[in-house]
Amino acid sequence: MSNETCIAGPEGAEPSPADSLRARTAVVSAEEFTEEQLDALRELANIGAGTAATALSQMLAQEVTLSVPRVVAMPLADAVAAAGPADEVVTSVVIPLEGDMEALVLLLISERDVHTLCSLLGVEAGTEVGDSALSEIGNILGASYMSALSGMTGLKLELCPPQLATDLLGSIVASVLAFTARETDTALMLDTALDLLERPCALSFLLVPIGTSAKALLVPLGLAEATG
Repeated sequence: MSNETCIAGPEGAEPSPADSLRARTAVVSAEEFTEEQLDALRELANIGAGTAATALSQMLAQEVTLSVPRVVAMPLADAVAAAGPADEVVTSVVIPLEGDMEALVLLLISERDVHTLCSLLGVEAGTEVGDSALSEIGNILGASYMSALSGMTGLKLELCPPQLATDLLGSIVASVLAFTARETDTALMLDTALDLLERPCALSFLLVPIGTSAKALLVPLGLAEATG
């Protein structure tokens, strides 16, 4: 099983917020998941991210490539530490997911890339219109990703309104992981980087299941037993 990304960011560009996570962690199997289950989740993430990349490419009129999705299952404290420089300021778009699986969709964008995306959309970064545009990017990526997962699994997956915030990366990741951990101390993240080929810009897209709800993705594949 390969853990390498198929592309890097634009030459000379600084890494995107989740690049440190991909660089510093392998696909780690915690007790809750077998290697076969993690492989299946990575394949689902690959399909979902591919659909999301196509949607982003159409929205921005730019060619978009994506990294090989990483499925990271590790103790909560380790996941927070591995996410990247805790003092880096990033903009996050968080979208709660409801239905047959509870999760959070998390889009992480560096300060530089916020300005690039807003410029491509013809809006000013840091304004209400700019924030709305970034939220819409999160909505489109999330909807495309979930539509692909739903088509593969038959699950009903519904996105809630996006929540945008600009804060330190460490604070954002810690809050998200603490919220999603619940009855388990293991953080599971399906992580993909989306890169624009013509502009130095990259987005980190993560699906973070709440508690043990990721098993809902595995039941239709015959890799987990239904509960409840």
